[in-house]
Amino acid sequence: MLPFPIEMLVTRYRRIVMFCDNMVRMDIRHDETVHETLRQTPPGPWPEDSLARVPYWVYQDEVNYKREMRRLFEGATWNFVCLEADIPNKGDYRTNHVGILPVIVVRDADGSINCFENRCAHRGALIAFDDGGNVQNNFKCIYHAWSYDLCGNLKGIAFERGINGLGGMSKDFRREDFSPRKLRTTTLGGLVFATLSPDTPPIEDYMGSAVLGRFRRVLNRPIRVMGRFVQFLPSNWKLYVENSKDTYHASLLHLFLTTFRINRLTQGGGVLVSPDGGNHSTYTIAIAEGANATAYRDQGIRTEDDDYRLADPSLLDSVNEFGDPIQVQILSIFPNTVVQQIHNCLAVRQIVPTGINGTELRWTYFGYADDSPEMNRRRLKQQNLVGPAGFVSMEDGCVTSFVQRGIASAGDKVSVVEMGGRTAESQETRTTEAAVRGFWKAYRRHMGY
Repeated sequence: MLPFPIEMLVTRYRRIVMFCDNMVRMDIRHDETVHETLRQTPPGPWPEDSLARVPYWVYQDEVNYKREMRRLFEGATWNFVCLEADIPNKGDYRTNHVGILPVIVVRDADGSINCFENRCAHRGALIAFDDGGNVQNNFKCIYHAWSYDLCGNLKGIAFERGINGLGGMSKDFRREDFSPRKLRTTTLGGLVFATLSPDTPPIEDYMGSAVLGRFRRVLNRPIRVMGRFVQFLPSNWKLYVENSKDTYHASLLHLFLTTFRINRLTQGGGVLVSPDGGNHSTYTIAIAEGANATAYRDQGIRTEDDDYRLADPSLLDSVNEFGDPIQVQILSIFPNTVVQQIHNCLAVRQIVPTGINGTELRWTYFGYADDSPEMNRRRLKQQNLVGPAGFVSMEDGCVTSFVQRGIASAGDKVSVVEMGGRTAESQETRTTEAAVRGFWKAYRRHMGY
């Protein structure tokens, strides 16, 4: 007996046939007007020369997107590429992206970490296409078997001298002239960063002392990888960067944060912003709310719901492992790295652009090498708080796409980013968009706007 009525199957089949027929009939001829639009310069200039106003074309313009790849990701910035714990031994490697540039990060024989472009010098194929592994002494391109050492130098060419004196490479070909691009690397707190620019300052100076202190608060001893996944977001990469810096939205969008008093604007806390604006740390302190305890209910805000209950309340059993009352800390490193601590759930989020309207959000959960079995179980359970279906963060994946869809015909309009003022300084409140303005301060400087 069929699990569905035969009429339903027939209807579905007819719909598929109609869809395919329509696809065949679609006019897919080259449209020069579309390509002419892509060649245009960004609509600029920046409106009102204000950090509190952001033009919507910045999320939509193809020319601007390509400029971002060159000036931000391939410019004087530090980009997260992996954890040191990902590559503990000689020949261990991970593949990643710096903007749209594919890269390989590998542990060398002397213990140093190298990063180079994941592009064969021969015909441009990926040198490594797995997420990671171990190659012992060299990488070999699967297309034509050209090989590279752990520094990314071209070392071997299959049949370089041909066969029986025939064919092969020209005698004046110099391997050293055709290696993939090399990136500088640095490490901090077990995270590995890379840059293409010789002008990028040391990572500690780049981050700024206040944010660096918050970074070291969490990344204070050897760490280990607990899990990872990739989440696709149908929105521009900068919308998620803004979201991670937006302390105003957290308890207004996320019912879980508000109802279970994990992160409420009426609790203590604040925002630290680096002098250049690009890096930030926000923190929530678990203190009594006093006269403000009913503020969400009084304003009719939907994210406080006394009827919302956990079948297993032990999900929120946490311990103070940092010696302070901070229960949530979200930290960002320009342009696209986020480090989180929500109770005892720790993770690195890497925001990878895939196009004007697409983003990959790469999550790496971690714990400490010396975690007890009990702490390991606690972290695993609390990892249900964040991610595509996380009790806290599932809404973030939706709301950025709501923005992308909402601004589809508003390229000449602006967003209003004025909570807490119009500047990008640190503040002792989270009812502010100071960190979002800080991102645009750094963005404009790097982009030349």
